[in-house]
Amino acid sequence: QVQLVESGGGLVQPGGSLRLSCAASGNIFSINTMGWYRQAPGKQRELVARINSGGSTDYEDSVKGRFTISRDNAKNTVYLQMNSLKPEDTAVYYCKADGLLATIPLKRVFGSWGQGTPVTVSS
Repeated sequence: QVQLVESGGGLVQPGGSLRLSCAASGNIFSINTMGWYRQAPGKQRELVARINSGGSTDYEDSVKGRFTISRDNAKNTVYLQMNSLKPEDTAVYYCKADGLLATIPLKRVFGSWGQGTPVTVSS
């Protein structure tokens, strides 16, 4: 009942920048946490960064100082600004959101994933 659509991935040279976007839509009452995860070939999916409704953020150690997560609550959209990209950042990046559905009579919890957007860092 909640759809997440990511955009902004692509091919970039080492040291370059990309900005990922993820828009949530559906029967949403509120969104608590929005985050970005990534999965490289042959590896497990890992948390990259997340942000809660109050604006508090967490980052995976290897991206601290290079990536910035932000959100626009009015648009139910989360962004990931990625600077100083390295080849090891190459992965499929997934958006995740959790919160409450506007269901009646009781609001239900949801947790949804986007379809993923590939990021390739290579010269």
